[in-house]
Amino acid sequence: MWNVRGSTAVDKAANILLLRRSFESLRGRVPGLLHLEIGADRSAVDYACDVVLFSEFESQAALDAYATHPEHLRVKRELGDLRTARYQVDYDPKETPE
Repeated sequence: MWNVRGSTAVDKAANILLLRRSFESLRGRVPGLLHLEIGADRSAVDYACDVVLFSEFESQAALDAYATHPEHLRVKRELGDLRTARYQVDYDPKETPE
């Protein structure tokens, strides 16, 4: 989840579109990446993040490899300092809490 830069709603929307296009370009290019979607916040509540990335990998090893994959690193470079905040949750949906 991210908050993105933008002094106006138009600026912020343009940055969200850039972020969306950059991440969507990873589809089919990263081994083990099964699913990727980007969602922009519609709630407009003051505590919401602007954008969420949901991705699914075939294994923990695939997720680990993604961190240093050249295409992922390209996206990181493209987006530069676009974000103002970032939050991350990695989890295995098959695990059950104790």
